[in-house]
Amino acid sequence: MIEPANEKGQGNSHNSLTAALAQLNLFYLALSFFTRLPVPKTMIYSEALLNKANRYFSLVGLVIGLLLSINYVIVSAFFPTTIAVLFTMAISLMLTGAFHEDGLADMADGIGGAFAQQKRLAIMKDSRIGTYGSVTLLMSLLFKFFLLIELAKHDSNYLLFALVLSASLSRAVAGSLISAMPYVSDAEQSKSKPLAQKQSLAELIILILIGAAPLVFFSNEIVFILLLVLLIFRWLFKKWLMDKIGGFTGDCLGAGQQISELLIYLILVFYLTKDNLTGVIG
Repeated sequence: MIEPANEKGQGNSHNSLTAALAQLNLFYLALSFFTRLPVPKTMIYSEALLNKANRYFSLVGLVIGLLLSINYVIVSAFFPTTIAVLFTMAISLMLTGAFHEDGLADMADGIGGAFAQQKRLAIMKDSRIGTYGSVTLLMSLLFKFFLLIELAKHDSNYLLFALVLSASLSRAVAGSLISAMPYVSDAEQSKSKPLAQKQSLAELIILILIGAAPLVFFSNEIVFILLLVLLIFRWLFKKWLMDKIGGFTGDCLGAGQQISELLIYLILVFYLTKDNLTGVIG
């Protein structure tokens, strides 16, 4: 039996709407995973859906980066650059609940505080922060503060683009590790949120494309340097994690995001000052 054309059209429209709502639900899952931003109460959660939501981790980064840029524009209109940068960093911590910074500190404590793999994993699950984590976190925040100051002193618009790029691309780098290594933490004993532990090739491609989207606003030279350094870091970081704990944990992904973010800022600062360095060397 041949269906009427209007019924076919309605069926296709309904399927398209259902598919769009499913993708929106995945985005809400990613948003709730990475941030303290409110999501609809109608959001549907399951472990399988969380695994699929990893494709939108870098899209959440774009949202965070845009919010931080807006914050900086508003605050810098009333206060000096140093205050505006410090306030922007504080907003970043509040938006994410210091989720990634906590991962960096826990990874430093775990890998720095033990030699056996299981002991390292046990330390990472401990909610208390130790010497390795404290020092690593302090240095990371100080490093970020001064890098952002340097970017802001050069050009406020450049800083705004840097905030968006670092927030999205760093999450793409960290999220891509899900497909590269086994998950080694025991989710039932972990103090952290449930974690996406699987990643298809399609999800990885979407994650990277979204994360790299802000690169269109930068020169080809910067794009080449950024991608080269981040690819090298990803390879070394993966190799190091496999050697130390045999895979990744949620804390390791948080640490990967923080280190990637710092590398992006560092490369952008280097690029801005490279002409001056060339002149000095010459």
